[in-house]
Amino acid sequence: MLNKKLMSKGILKDILIVAIGVLVIWIGLQVVFGTQNPFYVVASGSMIPVLEVYDVLIVQGHVPFDDIKVGDIIVFNRPSGHDRVIVHRVASVIDDEPKTIRTKGDANPASIPGTDFPITKEEYIGKVAYVIPQVGYVTQLLKPPINYVIIVIVIGIMVVKQMTKKKNEKELSLQDPFKKNDSNVESTANIPELDKLEKDKAYSNHDNDSSTKAEKQESEKDQK
Repeated sequence: MLNKKLMSKGILKDILIVAIGVLVIWIGLQVVFGTQNPFYVVASGSMIPVLEVYDVLIVQGHVPFDDIKVGDIIVFNRPSGHDRVIVHRVASVIDDEPKTIRTKGDANPASIPGTDFPITKEEYIGKVAYVIPQVGYVTQLLKPPINYVIIVIVIGIMVVKQMTKKKNEKELSLQDPFKKNDSNVESTANIPELDKLEKDKAYSNHDNDSSTKAEKQESEKDQK
């Protein structure tokens, strides 16, 4: 029961670390690019061939709306209803006070009222700074039910990781702490110096015994 609790705590800890890491990175990107969402995926072919469907756009929100000029590609909320995000090229400035612009998709025959104009600072999100081709295909993998499968796999990996960790710790705790030391101790029979000392001692004892025996025999002869 204790192991299960420890394993659950380990999994929650890993998930928390990942979540905090993602959050910190996301907040950092928002600060750097000056917009709540610096990444957008092209969803239509209105800007082909410059922008293809599934291209990922990195938007720079720090570029002021007043600095936007004809020819810039910008991201903005649809003027009519603010219900869609559009990425089109600036076609003209139709008013200066306040600044109002008209856009058009490169692949579209003309600007669309309510979509391409009138665009003011209120609709403006940012200027397209970078384009990452076709990376938007990854977003298709994050749609249900595939995203749930990915989440389950990630959690499964965390569970296996914690189980393996606990198993290794248990095996180490059951291991004889003296076994390793004993295996490193060399037997005296394998030490040449000790073998020589033992042999010398045996020879010495043998010589002493022989001398004692000879003296005893000489003494017996004298007594006779």
